[in-house]
Amino acid sequence: MKRIASIAAAVAALSIAGAAHAGDADAGKKVFNKCKACHKLEEGKNGVGPTLFGLSGRPVGSVEGYKYSDAMMAYADGGKVWDEAALNEFLANPKGTVPGTKMAFAGLKKPEDIANVIAFIEAN
Repeated sequence: MKRIASIAAAVAALSIAGAAHAGDADAGKKVFNKCKACHKLEEGKNGVGPTLFGLSGRPVGSVEGYKYSDAMMAYADGGKVWDEAALNEFLANPKGTVPGTKMAFAGLKKPEDIANVIAFIEAN
């Protein structure tokens, strides 16, 4: 019985921790204003940067019709996908994460802005 209580407590703690990282899509809409000059949310619509449609879980460097930098393609080697960890790292410091990326944006400094913009992209 004590073991079940311990497991239940651990599951509850993980659920709370996950909720703390969940972003606010409405707040993310404002943050996305920094992205929309180069990125579109519509499927198949590339801009200066690739479409962000279906971004979460998508293999890095896989948008059809978009010419990625050699640096981004090297980062994609080995089947890297845009999961939460990869998105957080890249959006905080694109050039530090992928030296040689074509993305000129310096990054989002506030973790809550990153969480919010990811939530907005996923919702759209």
